[in-house]
Amino acid sequence: MELAQCVEAAAARMAPGCCCLRDMCEYDTNKVVRIRSVKYGSIKWAIHLVVLLYVGFVLLYEKRYQKQDSIISSVHTKVKGIAEADSRIWDTAEYTLPMQGVDSFFVITNILRTEKQVQGTCAEYPTSRTMCFTDEMCEKGHAAPQSNGIQTGKCVSYNSSVRTCEVSAWCPVESERPAPRPAVLNSAENFTVLIKNNIHFPTHDHTVTNIPTVFNVSCTFNRFTSPQCPIFRLGDIFQETGENFSDVAIQGGVMGMEINWNCNLDPLCYHCEPKYSFRRLDDKKETEALSPGYNFRFAKYFKLPDGREERTLIKAYGIRFDIQVFGTGGKFNFFELVVYIGSSLSYFGLAVLVIDFLITSFDCPCCIENVIKKYCKRSACCKEVKKYHRRKKLEYVIEPGSTAMYVSFVDREDIYLVDKPLSKSLQETNGHIVALQRNSSNMRDVQLPVLVSQNPEDLPLLNRSEKSDPKIAPWCVCEMCQNMEKRREQLCCRKSHGPCITSAPHFVRLVLSRPTLEFILLYKEPLLKLHSADINNKLRHCAYEQYIHWRFGSDEVETYAVIPSCCKQIILEMYPSTTASLDPEPPKPITCGLCC
Repeated sequence: MELAQCVEAAAARMAPGCCCLRDMCEYDTNKVVRIRSVKYGSIKWAIHLVVLLYVGFVLLYEKRYQKQDSIISSVHTKVKGIAEADSRIWDTAEYTLPMQGVDSFFVITNILRTEKQVQGTCAEYPTSRTMCFTDEMCEKGHAAPQSNGIQTGKCVSYNSSVRTCEVSAWCPVESERPAPRPAVLNSAENFTVLIKNNIHFPTHDHTVTNIPTVFNVSCTFNRFTSPQCPIFRLGDIFQETGENFSDVAIQGGVMGMEINWNCNLDPLCYHCEPKYSFRRLDDKKETEALSPGYNFRFAKYFKLPDGREERTLIKAYGIRFDIQVFGTGGKFNFFELVVYIGSSLSYFGLAVLVIDFLITSFDCPCCIENVIKKYCKRSACCKEVKKYHRRKKLEYVIEPGSTAMYVSFVDREDIYLVDKPLSKSLQETNGHIVALQRNSSNMRDVQLPVLVSQNPEDLPLLNRSEKSDPKIAPWCVCEMCQNMEKRREQLCCRKSHGPCITSAPHFVRLVLSRPTLEFILLYKEPLLKLHSADINNKLRHCAYEQYIHWRFGSDEVETYAVIPSCCKQIILEMYPSTTASLDPEPPKPITCGLCC
C-alpha cells in the first residue's frame, strides 16, 4: 500500500515535466482560408506562371545551379615586325621595351633624339624662367623641377639673340620640340603581337590556355573569321575601337585589351573559350588632357676614346597595351541548386501579397470616382463581396496592456477598452470603442423572447424592492452599487441614470438562476457533485462567466472584463464564498507555470 502511494506521488511530481516534454513535441501550422473565386484564382495562377518563367529563365540563363569560381591568370606577350625609318632598320629590340606594369607591353611609334650629350656646362633651354640679361638674374645652385641642370650663377648666350642661365648638366640640353608628324614608326600598325594567356580555376582544379589545340601560326585575329586566334595586328586593334592608328601614334596612348573567360565546366556542355575586346583608356582629346598621349625618356650610353661618357637621350612616344583578364568558371553543384530554389520560393508569395491587398482594401482599383458611374455599375456589390472576404479572412485581436480593462454598459451598444492607469474611478474614465470578434452563439445578440433584446433600453427592467444602501457610491448611477476601495472596481452597470441591470428578469434567468448555472456546470463537467462543500464557489464563478458572455459576447475579453459593482455584489449575496475571503475579481484562467 505504501509502495503504491509512493508511485502515485512520484507520478504526480513527474507530470509537469512530462507536460513540458509533450509541449516540445508539438507542431504548429498556419490557418488557411480558401476563397473560391474565379477572379482571385486567375490572378494567383497568372502570378505563379510569371514567377515560374522568371525563375526558370534565370536558373538556366545565368546558370544558378553552378558554383562559380574566379580565375587566376598569367600573360606572356611577343611583338613581331620590321620597319625602316630615319635611314635605319627597326626590329623588335628597337621598338619594344621591358614591361612597365603587370600584363602590359609597350611599342614605340615616335621618337625625339638629343645626341652626343656629355657632362659639362652649357646654356639652359630658353623659357620664361631661364632667360636672363645679367648674372644677378641667375641663382647659383638653383635647380628647378622643370630645368635640365643646376645653375652656375652665370648668364650666357644661348644663341645670337637669346641669353639664358648657365647650368651644369648633360650638354647640349634637350630642346622642347613637338613630336614629328607623321610618326617615325607609322608603319608599326602592321606589327603583330602574340598573347599567351593561361588561366586556372582553383576551386574546380581546372587549367585552360587561349592557344587552340590546332593552331595555325600564320593566322591573325578577326572577330568573324578567326575569333580564337591569339595573334593580333596592332592596326586591327585600333580599328576595333574606331580609332586611327596613325593619329594615335604621334603622341602615343594607352590601349586596353580585355580577355573574358566565361566557362561552363560541366562535362555534358563543356565550353571554355576566351572572348577578346578592346578599348582606348587614355584621354582622346589633346586639348582636354593635362599631358596628352603617352611618352617617357631613356638614354643609350657610350664611352669616348678619351674616357668621357657620352649618351643619346631619346624621348619615346608610343602605345602601351594593358591586358586585362577576367571571368568565372561554373560547375554543377547540388547545394547551389537547392539554395537558389529555396530563395526563389519566396517569389511565389507575391500572389498572396497582391490578393491579400485586393481582399483587405475596400476600394476597388477599378472603382475610381470618375469611372464608377460609367463603367463600374456593380461597385457596391464589389465592395460588399470584399467586406465578406475580409470578415472571413481577418480576425481582429487587440493587444491589451498591463492596465487593460473592458467595460460594457447596459445603456450603451458598444464595448469600451480602458488601457491606461486610473486617476479616478473606472466609471468616470473614458475609454475607446473596440470591435470584437463575436462568438457564433453570441448571447448578446440573441433575440429569443425569453432572453435579452438587442437594444438594452428595451430591457423590461424591474424596480428592486430593497432600499438603497446608505453607503451608496458617489460614482454610481443605478443607485445599487456599494463603494469599492480599488478604482478599477468602481464601475456601475449604466453610463446614465436609470434602473439597475440586476432588476431585469433576464439577469436572473441568465446569471443568477441556480438551475441554469447547475446545467452549465454539468455540461462542462458531467460528474460534478452539486452538493459538494465548494459548490457555491463554482456557481459564483459560473455566474461571473455568464455575465461576461452575456454582456460582452466574446471570449477574447474574459480575462480583462470588469463586472459592475452592483452585479458582483448581488452574485456574492446569492452565492457567498465558503472561504474567509470574498472574491474581489471574476475568476481568471488558471495556467500551469511549468507547462505554459
